[in-house]
Amino acid sequence: MVPNPDRSHLVPYNTTELERDVALSLGIPMYAADPRLAGLGSKTGCRRLFAEAGVPHPLGAENLHGLDDLVAAVITMRARRPSMGGVIIKLNEGVSGQGNAMVDLTGLPAPGAPDERPQTLDRLGRMQLESSQLTTEAYLGMFASGGGIVEERIVGPDLRSPSVQLRVLPGGEVELLSTHDQLLGGPSGQSYLGCIFPAAPGYARLISDHAEVIGERLAREGALGRFAVDFVVVRDDLGEWRAHAIEINLRKGGTTHPFLTLQFLTDGCYDRRTALFLTPDGHEKHLVATDHLESETLRGLVIADLFDIVARHRLHFDHSRQAGIVFHMISCLTEHGRVGLTAVGDTPAEAARRYHDAERILLEEARSALEERPLPR
Repeated sequence: MVPNPDRSHLVPYNTTELERDVALSLGIPMYAADPRLAGLGSKTGCRRLFAEAGVPHPLGAENLHGLDDLVAAVITMRARRPSMGGVIIKLNEGVSGQGNAMVDLTGLPAPGAPDERPQTLDRLGRMQLESSQLTTEAYLGMFASGGGIVEERIVGPDLRSPSVQLRVLPGGEVELLSTHDQLLGGPSGQSYLGCIFPAAPGYARLISDHAEVIGERLAREGALGRFAVDFVVVRDDLGEWRAHAIEINLRKGGTTHPFLTLQFLTDGCYDRRTALFLTPDGHEKHLVATDHLESETLRGLVIADLFDIVARHRLHFDHSRQAGIVFHMISCLTEHGRVGLTAVGDTPAEAARRYHDAERILLEEARSALEERPLPR
């Protein structure tokens, strides 16, 4: 079904040996990172690359296997930074925060104290897992077999989790595509739920500069196609933003499809200089998107109901104004009570308002659909 192999290429969401073999079997290029580079996207590989590229990242240790490695690493970290109040443990191949665990270090004995090690071990045994599907024993088993890292938990009164999306073109050039602020949730606020685009202008250019350094390094390693770099940014006592790189995703991600939706609907592009998305007419566009509008109540709706609700409440995307809602993952609605949406507006406030209006209306309509009504007499 490939009409012309000379003018075709494979664009997978993620790349393993299987996607590579499909491309080789079809005799067409794969526009994505070679699976041989997967180690660069592991948590250990990320930290090593950040250090080699001179990009700021949290204090930590990588290539750890087992509880003894974790205890030794935390003790070493506390010796360097006694004020550290907590750490995050991450599985090398964890996705969307589900491989993370939090450990509270407050109140431990001073670094170097005789009882520091046993009490550190006790705290590690009481780690707070982000995934509700795992026990601590199972998590530590995965950590021992697949490895992982531990790093300081960055904290502050104004803390954000933005990301930068880039791609490496076939000629090796690195292109900055977009910046996003990530919407996080879960037990400790580390699970990806959605995004706001573009990222706040106060730090969008800062993280873009760091991400481009990482992109150039990945390009030299032979990476190709789309990838993203996740950051944590915190405002210091002087009001300046400080960025810490925490992860590289050598694949498409949760921010890819909302951005492409906006791009295809408006024919606009991201302006790196202003950190804004502009249409060909020079109008700003903003979005709020999620893959996780979830509620048992939503199972009261069927797909036909969703289209009816969109029409009755005028939630649809208006091409004349280039604003409104685009739904995706619609087939999950009845079975899983889950749907995705991208809300587009001319300002951050308008995009947020449209997003929350759509959420409220869907839940109200679903509750109404589940109400028992008397049969007609």
